[in-house]
Amino acid sequence: MVPQEKLDQICARFAYLEAKMADGSAIDEIAKLSKEYSDLKPVVDQINTYKNIIFNISETEEMLLDPEMKILAEEELPSLKARLPIIEHKLLLSLLPKDDADNKPAIIEIRAGTGGDEAALFAGDLLRMYNRFCEDQGWKFEVVEGSETELGGYKEAIINVKGVGVFARLKYESGVHRVQRVPTTESGGRVHTSAATVAIMPEAEDIDLEIPASDIRLDTYRSSGAGGQHVNTTDSAVRITHLPTGLIVTSSEKSQHRNREIAMNVLRTRLYDLQRQQAADERAATRKDQVGSGDRSERIRTYNFPQGRVSDHRINLTLYKLDQVMQGDLNEFIDALTADDQATKLSELNP
Repeated sequence: MVPQEKLDQICARFAYLEAKMADGSAIDEIAKLSKEYSDLKPVVDQINTYKNIIFNISETEEMLLDPEMKILAEEELPSLKARLPIIEHKLLLSLLPKDDADNKPAIIEIRAGTGGDEAALFAGDLLRMYNRFCEDQGWKFEVVEGSETELGGYKEAIINVKGVGVFARLKYESGVHRVQRVPTTESGGRVHTSAATVAIMPEAEDIDLEIPASDIRLDTYRSSGAGGQHVNTTDSAVRITHLPTGLIVTSSEKSQHRNREIAMNVLRTRLYDLQRQQAADERAATRKDQVGSGDRSERIRTYNFPQGRVSDHRINLTLYKLDQVMQGDLNEFIDALTADDQATKLSELNP
């Protein structure tokens, strides 16, 4: 059942915002009011659609009492009643608490875990998997920092992803990804288990988090690498230390100015993510937290190459389409995780 009192409160607030912006008395607050107005408008549209179908059902039921209109009413009523639960569900979804970070770009951090060279190779596979997924979404995928191995894997990589609704789609990917396969370095044909950790963080802007200059220490150094054309011959690499937390961020592109920009962006994002994690921990202390909490230590998915399957342990979903998943076909997992998260929130909204 949709809580009528809450619907009335939302409509009243929306009407107030509309009047406030129209009378021109809130010039100093116009940006804030406009943001709240635009956030509420799709909710109010859903409320109006819901109210309209309730009204139409009521009117059609009254028509049943009119002999001349009864046949027409009997034809229309089943269709209206069939639409009601669909519209009601959409309305309930619109009432769920919104994550302000959902529309933000994201920073992806991938790190090789247990498993040595094979873990680094798997980390590289995950990087390419996300690259293909992002390309399919029409998003910009940029590796801003990477530590490659001689075998073509990655000890760690930091990626910036920009586009529409990036964090909303990627946020469920945070956690430990496990792979079971015969490594290329294994001569005996034995299946090994390795792991890589993925962290998805909403990219923070200056407006989200301001870092005082007194809170950071900036060091420049000459980065080391595999040599060749990528060797850094000047002290352009940057290391930023956030003194209050001890967080350290590095960037080793060729431009020192660009390195500082990248490192500050990653630092700001990590601190913003830390704040979000602390808030999530506080919420979880009073209720069971939903899928997508971003727990970095949680084993979320296993990629089993011998059997060609991928299993997500949070929702007990197994797909026998490993090749497609490694080519970036993640939508089935992401859609299922989103639906599960919404179901959990709906149960809390309407216990």
